[in-house]
Amino acid sequence: MSDTKKSNEQGFSLMELMIGMTITLILLSVISVVVSRAVGVNSREDRKADALVSAQAALNVMSREIGNAGFGLFTDSVSQTPSNGIIIADSNTDQIHFRSNFDNEGDYSLPTGSTVLSTNQPGEDVTYYFDDDTNSIVRYDPNAVTGVPKASVIVNRISSVKFKYYNYSDSSSTVTESDVPTTATGRVRIIVEVRLDPVAGQPDNQTVSFTSDVTLRNSSYMLRQY
Repeated sequence: MSDTKKSNEQGFSLMELMIGMTITLILLSVISVVVSRAVGVNSREDRKADALVSAQAALNVMSREIGNAGFGLFTDSVSQTPSNGIIIADSNTDQIHFRSNFDNEGDYSLPTGSTVLSTNQPGEDVTYYFDDDTNSIVRYDPNAVTGVPKASVIVNRISSVKFKYYNYSDSSSTVTESDVPTTATGRVRIIVEVRLDPVAGQPDNQTVSFTSDVTLRNSSYMLRQY
């Protein structure tokens, strides 16, 4: 009886302990890799969510103002043909400059030049562009506060903003895309790109792009559709 009891109380051998520890280390390594990947995926999705919020905020602000471009403006005082409000000489794929006349004050024409009586109120003469130094979309208004110019950041953590212009002929079936606007531009596409912050275990330099198409409701072509 005594010998049998001693035999049953014997512990693991050194070989058994080494095998057990090896299996445990392998399992811990597998679990560590799975957890690390899960954390990386979660971080990546969090970055995309943050990018969506930033880009959507920028698109909402720009879309609202650009859509109202040309309000109260005519190409000339005789024919009173509605203007899309875009300043062609100062707009391209990297920035957009547009005017509106919300207060309906002054001359209703859109004369050439930087000083326009009819667009001298806050929010009536706006330029949007991307600032490389701050990775931000900037809104410039020369009449922001009682005629005092002001450049303000509408959203940061942006990698780029681009503009595409869609020009309409008298026929709705004819639409051309260009990097610069014309007097026939009736729609503007805004493309905002956000470069995601690096996350361990995820590829670097990941980007997310967001696009918004804005109809210039005051352009001559668009008004004829109503």
